[in-house]
Amino acid sequence: MNTMTLWHITGWEFAALAFAALLVGFSKTAVSGANTISLAIFAAVLPARASTGVLLPVLIAGDLLAVATYRRHAHWPTLWRLFPAVAAGVVVGTVFLVWADDAIVRTSIGAILLLMAAVTVWRRRTADAEPEPESESVTTRAGRIKARSYGVLGGFTTMVANAGGPVMSMYLLSAGFRKLGFLGTSAFFFLIVNVSKLPFSAGLGLIDGRSLLLDLALVAFVVPGALFGKWAVNKINQRLFEQLVIAATVVGGLQLLLR
Repeated sequence: MNTMTLWHITGWEFAALAFAALLVGFSKTAVSGANTISLAIFAAVLPARASTGVLLPVLIAGDLLAVATYRRHAHWPTLWRLFPAVAAGVVVGTVFLVWADDAIVRTSIGAILLLMAAVTVWRRRTADAEPEPESESVTTRAGRIKARSYGVLGGFTTMVANAGGPVMSMYLLSAGFRKLGFLGTSAFFFLIVNVSKLPFSAGLGLIDGRSLLLDLALVAFVVPGALFGKWAVNKINQRLFEQLVIAATVVGGLQLLLR
């Protein structure tokens, strides 16, 4: 059955979704947070709430490719520290989705993303030296509080709009992760979190047979994006990498506030 007919989308709209899927693959293996642009495209082409259900399996496909690429670089103590707070955020986000309309969701997440970007830029400009992830993000009291705060925000934003990437990007950057450690840790983080969101999204009616048919047509575009990202990440130095992540976060926050 033709998925374009099911969703009443035109060829140009499908092309936009395919480009967004390509960008998902790129963001998962190169510039995490860039998929906020994909979120905006999906929400522009499809009904806003339904778009989150269509996008989720596409993100999981990208997560699998990222894990296969960067699995050796994950920092598991950080992941274990984050997961309980993220789970709480996902539950809060699920409750929020029951009553919040699209306008409230967009405004709330956009404001959070811009705040996280501003805090990260401020911290990096005022810090005397970058902390190591093993010291700040895991062992100190301040690091534990920060992990819980970002974890709840990340769980909340990833549940309500698949927009947890920029929040967690800001956390990993502020914790001092280098490029490969950043990508490896975020790859496992989002694979586990996004898979855990599937029953919540299905229960809310955001994933069904129609959305999965469209996903089947879009997942193929994730692969070339991921391969291009794997090639491109070796060409990007650490400073440019961090600037791109922060810029993608700001763009994502602004488009959610202004849309």
